[in-house]
Amino acid sequence: MEQRKGFKDPVAIADYLELRGEMRKRVIQRKDFPLHIPLRIAEKMPKGCISNPLALQFLPLDDELKGGGVIDPVGDRKSQKSDALLHKYEGRALLLTTGACAMHCRYCFRQNYPYQSSIDEAISLISKDLSIKEVILSGGDPLSLSDKALKDIMLRLEEIAHVEIIRFHTRFIVGIPERVTAKFLDILAKCSKQVVFVVHVNCIEELDEDIFLALDQIRALSIPVLTQSVLLKNVNDSKSALYRLFWKLATKGVIPYYLHQLDRVTGALHFEVPKSKGLKLISELRDCLPGYAVPLFVQEIPGHPSKTVIQSLLN
Repeated sequence: MEQRKGFKDPVAIADYLELRGEMRKRVIQRKDFPLHIPLRIAEKMPKGCISNPLALQFLPLDDELKGGGVIDPVGDRKSQKSDALLHKYEGRALLLTTGACAMHCRYCFRQNYPYQSSIDEAISLISKDLSIKEVILSGGDPLSLSDKALKDIMLRLEEIAHVEIIRFHTRFIVGIPERVTAKFLDILAKCSKQVVFVVHVNCIEELDEDIFLALDQIRALSIPVLTQSVLLKNVNDSKSALYRLFWKLATKGVIPYYLHQLDRVTGALHFEVPKSKGLKLISELRDCLPGYAVPLFVQEIPGHPSKTVIQSLLN
């Protein structure tokens, strides 16, 4: 699979990007959260530069060593019903299908999560909890699994009468759109539950026509496709960057859903944008975009019954 084509070695990616001098020295290797960049994303990175929106998101730089932040910024551990099942919000549960991802985003809030293989236990718990109407397939990234493994999970969820919606949270398609195969589309088409796709994308530089073609094939199955983004310093924290991203998505029939305030995970605080700036950007976007193209500006606060919509600095 195309997933195998990429970079996991700092020296190899530094050579590929033709980094020299101080820029090269700033690329580090973290054993606890190593570099992982699909070739498709690396090909979009300008050579001889580490300050562009793609390099900043995927290259492990020495900024990560500055400290600060917490290991579990969204309270995953306290919401565990099993190693693979999180139940934070009424009516919804999150199934951690795998710890594997197509890429390692350097601000990932779940980079320290102790992934275990306990899908059987998790699905059993879902079947016994009549309050769960929607199951969110996450991870890691559910599209890291084989079609066979995904089909098995979906068939087992289809057997649970009170589960009505199966939602995918994925970034995989941005790195490897070839993952959307005819076999995978057939699995989605035959699913008896309503399926929803939420794709993680932060900047227009990540996107290309192959990605939109893959999303179009999913949308053609009457599956809503939405996006979520994280507000990141020097990546997308400008009106221009967000406008171009959200307008492009809207023109392709993909609805911007959430713009997240950074989850303050250890090693990622250099990405943080003040809430005041986020509020200003959302206000500016409302002046120039249709309402359906402006996402909710949200933050996940541990213990709260839902995502918190940031409407003022008091939130």
